Amino acid sequence: MLVSQFDSKNLSKRDVDLILFQNMDDDHAFGDCIFVFGSKRSMRYRFPKAIELYREKRAPIILFSGGVQWEGQPDVEAGMMKTEAVKLGIPEADILVEATSRHTLENVVFSTAVLDHHIGLEHIRRILIVTTAYHMRRCFLTLKTYMPASIEYSFCAVNDQDTRRDNWFLNETGRIRATEECGKLIDYVKKGQLTDYDVVP
Repeated sequence: MLVSQFDSKNLSKRDVDLILFQNMDDDHAFGDCIFVFGSKRSMRYRFPKAIELYREKRAPIILFSGGVQWEGQPDVEAGMMKTEAVKLGIPEADILVEATSRHTLENVVFSTAVLDHHIGLEHIRRILIVTTAYHMRRCFLTLKTYMPASIEYSFCAVNDQDTRRDNWFLNETGRIRATEECGKLIDYVKKGQLTDYDVVP
């Protein structure tokens, strides 16, 4: 069933599960770049996952993306993650930064230019996506829409406690985030802003 075939105003628990989580498990493949999407809590959840993947040698390059400086934070998302990565001993030569984006679409579009300049899009075969589980489908579809069709993806979701596949429906925060995310996805696909996708192939 395609994302565009769902009714965003009438979503069941199963619908949300299919749209956001179906077939989004990590395949543990090796890639060319670890793509980390920024957020208010990047340092707490997404950053550690990126470092883990790098140290497991799943990919030789980390791209930190995010240009929002949240209240009380010393730098934009990508800047904070790079600074901490260097402190942990990650070579600066293995770190790329996209520090102007303010939302998911800009993360991808602006990062495309960074990747093309430093690596060359024609040399990228697989990208490891690092974000929360409920945000993963949107990141994936955005990458599929704006990146070359030849690139494949691995889904490296982080544990943000409230919005995993096994628990989003057990707490109010998870239910709100997951339902709103589904609505956005369906809307973006129907408007042609994202590539439609069969969640039940």
